[in-house]
Amino acid sequence: MDNEIFDLGQVAITVSDVAAALPFYRDVLGLPFLFSPAPSLAFLQAGNVRIMLSTPQGAGAVGANSVLYFKVRNIEARFAAIVARGAVVERSPQFAAPMPDHDLWIGFVCDPDGNLVGLMEEKAK
Repeated sequence: MDNEIFDLGQVAITVSDVAAALPFYRDVLGLPFLFSPAPSLAFLQAGNVRIMLSTPQGAGAVGANSVLYFKVRNIEARFAAIVARGAVVERSPQFAAPMPDHDLWIGFVCDPDGNLVGLMEEKAK
């Protein structure tokens, strides 16, 4: 059986104001800015995945999105740096689960619209 779905290419985040949300994702989280074809759209890069910031379309609602989890190294330092740049703390990094070869740590911040953004680190045992 051929698997036609092979990689995640883009994730949309619904925000109330793209111009207000863009500095959080670009400057606070540090995601590279790609382009903005219209005032209601902006695109950034997160590894191999493109992040699209958009105002509500159709039945979309601000702050009611799925949570993005970004893999980081040294979660405590990365979390502190992001908070120092203006992110709102939802939950500081903490141990989440033991895995066979690593321990999973997760912390959360919020963007200006209250969308959760997770930071996760797979700490080697």
